[in-house]
Amino acid sequence: MTRRTTALSAVALAAALALSGCSTSSADDGPKLDVSGAFMPQPVMNMAGGFLTIKNTGGAADKLTSVTSPLSDDVQIHETKNQKMQQVKSFDIPANGELNLERGGNHIMFMNIKQKPVQGDKVSIQLHFEKSEPITVELPVEAPNHNPQKH
Repeated sequence: MTRRTTALSAVALAAALALSGCSTSSADDGPKLDVSGAFMPQPVMNMAGGFLTIKNTGGAADKLTSVTSPLSDDVQIHETKNQKMQQVKSFDIPANGELNLERGGNHIMFMNIKQKPVQGDKVSIQLHFEKSEPITVELPVEAPNHNPQKH
């Protein structure tokens, strides 16, 4: 009986350790970011907009803090409120949520672009975050009036 009790105690202890290990790792689950739907309408002036979605499947929130690109030395992130846009320092990316940068809404703004990319080109950008490593994205340049939400 003592061996049986000892064996059952060992199994119970192993199960408890395994369960506590699982719960600890999911509590420490950080942001897991994925970018989709990226594009830039062909610019008609010396500025350009960039649009994409950042999905966070992780258990912790993150923030988009800046964007850099060889296309411009002044890349800003803008929020749109009451049909007015203004530069912001960051955008929240909630845990198990997403950040949508879209036409008519929050977006990336390339000021004083060095050259005008044309439809079919790709513009490289790097997204910088509070917690996650930077992500490099290629923005395909689309027609000036391209708006995927209207298709």
